[in-house]
Amino acid sequence: MKNSVKATLFVPLIAIGSTAMAQKAEMVKMVKVADKNKVDIVIGNKLFTSFLYPDSLEKPVLYPVHAANGTIVTRGFPIDPKPGDPTDHPHHIGIWFNFENLNGLDFWNNSYAIKKEKKSAYGWVKTDRILQTTSGAKGVLAYHANWTNQANDVLLEETTRLEFSGTATRRIIDRVTTLKAVTQCVFNDSKDGLLGLRLAHELQIPSKVDQKFTDNKGNVTIVKGGDDKVPTGSYLTSEGKMGDAAWGTRGTWCKVFGKMGADSISITIFDHPENFNYPTYWHARGYGLFAANPLGQKAFTNGEPKGLTLQKGESVTFRYRIVIDNGTKTPDAKQLNVIAKAYTAKK
Repeated sequence: MKNSVKATLFVPLIAIGSTAMAQKAEMVKMVKVADKNKVDIVIGNKLFTSFLYPDSLEKPVLYPVHAANGTIVTRGFPIDPKPGDPTDHPHHIGIWFNFENLNGLDFWNNSYAIKKEKKSAYGWVKTDRILQTTSGAKGVLAYHANWTNQANDVLLEETTRLEFSGTATRRIIDRVTTLKAVTQCVFNDSKDGLLGLRLAHELQIPSKVDQKFTDNKGNVTIVKGGDDKVPTGSYLTSEGKMGDAAWGTRGTWCKVFGKMGADSISITIFDHPENFNYPTYWHARGYGLFAANPLGQKAFTNGEPKGLTLQKGESVTFRYRIVIDNGTKTPDAKQLNVIAKAYTAKK
């Protein structure tokens, strides 16, 4: 089928602006942590992120994620809560990849918070093999995982390659994920998917609406609208949609940006034209969920559903680039379009 496995595409990032051009690529070191389901990714002698894959998380994640200046740009809760961290959606951990409705199973919302008697409605993504860890000017981590039900029956096999690189003010993740159906797999059009990232508190959009948060002990906190002074964030899409207006719209890239300490920080996700239903819809929420989901057309627009069906043995591949910048200012739309062009160019 059209989206079957293809050769992995990685294109070097074109530097933008005189400062970026002067910056050198920093060395990437992959460090397996003994006796733990964990691989640390170190760029320029600084921890960038860790690949965590214990089954207890219900999926593999990159957590926490740092900008090049060391600032953690992902939420701490539920693994390592920071003071004032929102405690909603305990399944939002770092950066992850899964989906809300595959053959009726909810992979997206599964977490420790789901009661035992309800677990049968939820799927797990279980990493069983690390295929590659390579250090160098670009670091590579590849792994194999199974998407299973609670009885451990495998629906999908996942093979993912993550490529990491960076400079003094930038971090880059190139992700290529191939999903191969072990049985017929139906991705039913749903809101929650596919590539997800949970933002640090500072990168949320300031809100005037009361917000309700539940922590990992079931305690509920209500934050009155306008009382939360920490958030400084906003979104910008390739189509010019800003702030909350970005949600449910399509675009080749979407950027979240805000102030964290003295620096401006941005995280931009780039879609790839070889992906299903390109350009993707942005499930970009003001409260801190930032996701690319090409499989939620009806959910976002109330139009025709756009799900995906794989017959046994068929596969589909998804490609994304994530770019994290810090400095006195972050890339503007023109500069992001240059990055998008470089990312999607054919070799």
